Amino acid sequence: MHSAIASRADAQAFGENVLRKVSWRLIPFMILLYFVAFIDRVNVGFAALTMNKDLALTATVFGNGAGIFFIGYFFFEVPSNVIMHKIGARIWIARIMITWGLISAGMAFTQGPMSFYLLRFLLGLAEAGFFPGMILYLTYWFPSSYRAKVVGSFMIAIPISNVIGAPISGALLGIQAFGLRGWQWLFILEGLPSVLLAFVVWFLMTDRPEKATWLTQPERDWLIRVLDTEQKTRESVHHFTLGQALVHPKVLLFGLMYFGVVIALYGFSFWVPQIVKGLGGLSNFQVGVLTMIPYAFGAVAMYLWGRHSDRTRERVWHVFLPGLIGGIGLASSGFLGGSPVLALVALTLSSIGIMAMLPMFWTLPTAMLSGTAAAAGIALINSVGNLGGYFGPAIMGYLRDLTHKYTVGLVVLAVFIVGAGVLALIMGHNPALEKSGMLGEEGHTQPQ
Repeated sequence: MHSAIASRADAQAFGENVLRKVSWRLIPFMILLYFVAFIDRVNVGFAALTMNKDLALTATVFGNGAGIFFIGYFFFEVPSNVIMHKIGARIWIARIMITWGLISAGMAFTQGPMSFYLLRFLLGLAEAGFFPGMILYLTYWFPSSYRAKVVGSFMIAIPISNVIGAPISGALLGIQAFGLRGWQWLFILEGLPSVLLAFVVWFLMTDRPEKATWLTQPERDWLIRVLDTEQKTRESVHHFTLGQALVHPKVLLFGLMYFGVVIALYGFSFWVPQIVKGLGGLSNFQVGVLTMIPYAFGAVAMYLWGRHSDRTRERVWHVFLPGLIGGIGLASSGFLGGSPVLALVALTLSSIGIMAMLPMFWTLPTAMLSGTAAAAGIALINSVGNLGGYFGPAIMGYLRDLTHKYTVGLVVLAVFIVGAGVLALIMGHNPALEKSGMLGEEGHTQPQ
């Protein structure tokens, strides 16, 4: 009895050491990649502080242009992820980063509404596959029972990109050199790092555990065996072909749920600089500094909430509760514009809810899908969900022009994110899908 307990403890310690080693090798670099990706995606919100006036863009035009990124994103998500699953992350992610970096820098040469729409559409087309590719990549390396923590660690790049990027973007707007305005320098200087990092991806990103020469042979064997056992367990509960994954009602409902989350995320992210600016009498740099605050709290919430979910092995309520908190924050922030301090508190509550909900959502579909079905299903969920990235900013822009306030738009965002949380409660989650990922279980994760 005692020897069995000791053996189980040894197995757990061995497994945790392997996953810790994998985490330190992959996650910090993936955070850096997503950091530059997200800055390139949302820096248009800061550029708008001066670009909209220079190019005579209305709130409606800006909202549509900011969101049209996700239309291009939608069309290439599924084929991009299937290609990555076939040829490997190292080649495909490097290709994505080069094309999106060049187009992001090219945003500096926007001339008016039509070129704004076109470049944002092409940027979405270029970046399609990056995020679902990263989520799929994590399934190659981590069992489901550890996924909330690692997805949360990876996605912490979203709030961090705003914590660090917001004051930088605000400062870059002050540059006037070589005939270019500050917003043009913002696009150029924040787009080129993606191109440079693509070459680092080529050398550092290992496609699969089988190719991980930085792991010892026993470590590789253990990790491969754990993930293979988990995949067989998952397929014994739900086995999907690629075609079935694309039409299964649960996959489509996951897409609808993510649509509600993403509407809130990008309706918030693209407009928060202008909302903060509207609180009164702030320079662009001060807007950047104040915008850091909600995202800093969101980053902490994202990390701690994911760890709590993995520790308690509960998923559904960990999706619903942040959605409710985010909805309360969004709705209340629309009514508190008369008090800058209270409005900033409400925006911070919004960020906490949105950021904590994001990684928790992805624990649900990634526990159900595997193999090529995972590549296609994750991409489909992300592409359908990210259409919310078009509608969120567009709704905010339209309602801002219609009412001359942000209040109604923020309430609409709140309804969507709370609705996504309610849908998670209705759909539920089968914990048996994650059973084989528990370290130290007899017959599953013992090192040999």
